Amino acid sequence: MEEKEHLQQLQEIRSLMERSTKFVSLSGLSGIVAGSIALIGAGIQYQYMEKAGRYATCLKVDREFIIFSAINFLSILILALVSAYYFTQRKAKKNHQSVWDSSSQRLMMNLATPLACGGLFCGVLYIYGVIGLIASCTLIFYGLALVTGSNFTLRDIRYLGFAQIALGFLAAIYIGLGLLFWALGFGVLHIVYGVVMYYKYDRNNG
Repeated sequence: MEEKEHLQQLQEIRSLMERSTKFVSLSGLSGIVAGSIALIGAGIQYQYMEKAGRYATCLKVDREFIIFSAINFLSILILALVSAYYFTQRKAKKNHQSVWDSSSQRLMMNLATPLACGGLFCGVLYIYGVIGLIASCTLIFYGLALVTGSNFTLRDIRYLGFAQIALGFLAAIYIGLGLLFWALGFGVLHIVYGVVMYYKYDRNNG
């Protein structure tokens, strides 16, 4: 009986130490919602490109295409960030953890660096007209951000990061299918990740 009590105390101490150094309030529901938003946005983008006859090459770029794509993907990003914040805040409240403490700040810093570099590099690709590689780069740099950030949160996101990187390289090989790989990475993989995280961490916590 004493051994069980000691084991439980050790587990509680370990949990408290982990919460003090890592941000453990990432929600699986945010992954599911973000993935669903990405799939809807990718579907809208595909319909537009197909209607305009751009899907075959993904290289016919004009002012209308740029404006539409920018609005579409910025909308996806904003909606995904809002949903992620909402579900993360809700889980953090249940875990008695602040959304913006030292652990979440370290996580954001390590996510922000690869993401910022990726965004700037995609801008360079656009300037030089290498449009076909932008989808690949977003996946690769996002995957690198997740792998780096996994040191400061739940380690499970490391595997999501590796999968994103792999899809990014496939998108670089099959340039004409960039939107498909983007939808698989930001849509399907996020949903799968979210479901796994929900049943592993969230469901038992209510």
